[in-house]
Amino acid sequence: MRGRGGIGRRWGLKILCHWRAGSSPAARTSILRLTIGTFLALSAAACGRRADVGPVVVSVIGTEPHVAGRDRSDLSSGDRLLTDSVAEGLVRFDAVGQIEAGIAERWIVIDDGRSYIFRLRNAVWSDGTPVRARDIVPLLKRQIARATNNRIAPYLTAVSSVVEMTPEVIEIELARPRPDLLKLFAQPEMALVRTGTPGGAGPFRRREATRDGILLTPAPDPDRDPDEERPAPEQNVLLHGERAAKAILRFIERHSDLVTGGTLDDWPVLQAANPAPANVRVDPAAGLFGLAIVRRDGFLAEAVNRGAIAQAIDRADLTGSISAEWPARETILPEQLDAAAPPMVPDWATLAPEQRPAAARARVAAWRAAHGAAPVVRLALPDGAGGTILWGHLARDLYAIGVRPVRVRHDDPDADLRLLDLVAPYDNARWYLAEACVACAPEAKAAIEAARLADTLPQRAAATALADRLLTQDVAFVPLSRPLRWSLVALRLRQWQPNPRAWHPLNRLRTDPN
Repeated sequence: MRGRGGIGRRWGLKILCHWRAGSSPAARTSILRLTIGTFLALSAAACGRRADVGPVVVSVIGTEPHVAGRDRSDLSSGDRLLTDSVAEGLVRFDAVGQIEAGIAERWIVIDDGRSYIFRLRNAVWSDGTPVRARDIVPLLKRQIARATNNRIAPYLTAVSSVVEMTPEVIEIELARPRPDLLKLFAQPEMALVRTGTPGGAGPFRRREATRDGILLTPAPDPDRDPDEERPAPEQNVLLHGERAAKAILRFIERHSDLVTGGTLDDWPVLQAANPAPANVRVDPAAGLFGLAIVRRDGFLAEAVNRGAIAQAIDRADLTGSISAEWPARETILPEQLDAAAPPMVPDWATLAPEQRPAAARARVAAWRAAHGAAPVVRLALPDGAGGTILWGHLARDLYAIGVRPVRVRHDDPDADLRLLDLVAPYDNARWYLAEACVACAPEAKAAIEAARLADTLPQRAAATALADRLLTQDVAFVPLSRPLRWSLVALRLRQWQPNPRAWHPLNRLRTDPN
């Protein structure tokens, strides 16, 4: 190895994943080709512990983060983490995914969730000028506008006005009650970055970007004596964005403290590396993991046929083969949340698991007899190793009922079903239903829209429950589980906590050495 975090020569590694007897030829063996650096040394290094000295070195899986810019239309995972680090919103997430103060030091919610009043703390922008309400109001208006393509903008349409009350106080008024608004405002997409500045109001300042990563140092606190501001090196963060194999190897060789942003697609790489179990952490992530119906023609034109696809999948076998911490799911909503009724259970789920394949096979046989050929279903899945494992399970189960599956790229416009793997930004039933409704029936779309426009919380709850029932009966989405999100965490990061948002702010990783 040469230098800090060097990866050395690259090797090709094949992993054979054997499937149970009776599976299709296409699914019996998945050969996962992983381009990773010298895996031969991983086992020997896995039990090491990184000393609690120097900056916290973080690898986020994905591309190298670039800027915390104003355009929030398509932030990568690295850019989201960088934006959250150098720019705060009115509020932000703490280590356990709960709301804590950001630029606003305190707030009140009045009028049954129709008005939020925020008092700003004494903060400065990255260029040293004070943060004032007159700066914040236009930034918030821009981010809330749907024209920005902000991924959470569709859930902010109830906001009717953002006004400056005093230089330190902002009021956000809503046309409809939204008592759960704060978790949306804590998202990195709502971090406040002023035009012409390299960041926002903290909690970090971006100092330099080199081959070793982006160095972040704690933002100065204007309420403290500058002579007392002497942050220890351990309070700094060195941020990388890189592919999973390189990030995992960097961690196992004790050149980093945290790998974050792991998904199912990277999970086989993690398993092949075999890190120390104490370092592997899985978030109880809330959200959607399943197959959205994106084309409703041919075999998928009828709800009963879409139901045959849904009931053919052995969810327990799929999730159990990956991790005991990854539960199977058969409903769109994980729990009742703010709906007026518990999650709607699909009709096919009333059958015993051992009876479901036979019922699905009978439905496919009837369609084949009427059309003279087996139905073909195109599945759009991620390209990585985890996507290959998922494909093996799905292909086996679909072949078993007489459906011929075809794997296509995740962005293929001709796909019939596409994997949705999304962490919920907040605990709201309408978010689940709206995201699952990629190509659903008009009645379900109308009910989701009625939930958005409801004037009272009881009306909203009733419309949400109706939308859940209609969407489930339409079989517009095939739930499989919740999102799988994992991290590698060094023992020095004592503040790191698993949480439903699967979000881990860089200023909430380790105990302040001072």
